[in-house]
Amino acid sequence: MEVKIGVQFAPRELVLESEQSPEAVEKAVADAFVAKSGLLTLLDERGRRIVVPTDKLAYVEIAESQTRRVGFSAS
Repeated sequence: MEVKIGVQFAPRELVLESEQSPEAVEKAVADAFVAKSGLLTLLDERGRRIVVPTDKLAYVEIAESQTRRVGFSAS
């Protein structure tokens, strides 16, 4: 699954591939706003940890990964 995170005052969004379900990512975002630490922590598919302060979040987009097509198509 693909997760895009918009960070305030950053020119580009963070994009990561995660093995977590969309519901798990949504819950992690909601829990981050309630937690005293104020940090959103997600794991990507390679096991890397991404940590973003919740007060700097602009948006979080959760989408299913699309398989990339290789080659040419007539349609």
